[in-house]
Amino acid sequence: MLWHKAWVETRWRFLIGLGILLCSAGGTVLIYPQLMKLVPAVPPADANSLLVRQIRESAELMRTYRGYIFAQWFRQGLPQAWTIMAALLGSGGLLTQGSALFTLSLPVSRGYLSGVRALLGLAELFALAVLPTLLLPLLSPAVGQSYAAGEALVHAVCLFAAGTVFFSLAFLLSTAFADVWRPLLLSLAVAVALLSLEPFFHRIAVRGIFGLMSGETYFRTGALPWLGLFSAAAISAAMLWLATISINRRDF
Repeated sequence: MLWHKAWVETRWRFLIGLGILLCSAGGTVLIYPQLMKLVPAVPPADANSLLVRQIRESAELMRTYRGYIFAQWFRQGLPQAWTIMAALLGSGGLLTQGSALFTLSLPVSRGYLSGVRALLGLAELFALAVLPTLLLPLLSPAVGQSYAAGEALVHAVCLFAAGTVFFSLAFLLSTAFADVWRPLLLSLAVAVALLSLEPFFHRIAVRGIFGLMSGETYFRTGALPWLGLFSAAAISAAMLWLATISINRRDF
């Protein structure tokens, strides 16, 4: 009953997000031939122009299909859209439900209620990371290319393991605010701030949260950034634990 109730409350967010990500993944693959025609027109690198250097770096990556998928999907399209969905699914907990008092009166602990919603949200996010990504190897033959399903899954797992930080942050904030919008907007504000710091992290040779989500270390070296992924997962778990404590101490 509780699992079904949690699904009913989040299903439209999940299904709409899944549809958007599937369309985005399909578009990323299908526009590959057109983008390849534009690569020779990219200007040469200019040491005095950060923008031109970034454009040139992306163009160099896109000279191979694997580099193109990484640059356009795993480093840009997927993490940004998926982060919005993570914050949206994490926002709006027990405090925002119209039947909150009824739900809390059920003969189960608040920790269990919170845990059910958190686990369902994480399962939905895992599906949002994996299903659109698996569309890449399925559609690649349509443009005369191939992409390994195993490699796609590694990137999806990196996205999920690191990106659940934003879900957990929104989930924690939802125990303090009785609406959906403040947890959502605050979580997205944190995400934007961290995204703006990515160039700084690159300069000091450290992977920021979005670098971990993209699986850049795996793309460039074939090795997984285990320390970064475990650290992000630990932070996420800590915030979910704090959310459970917060809801248990709440006086309704």
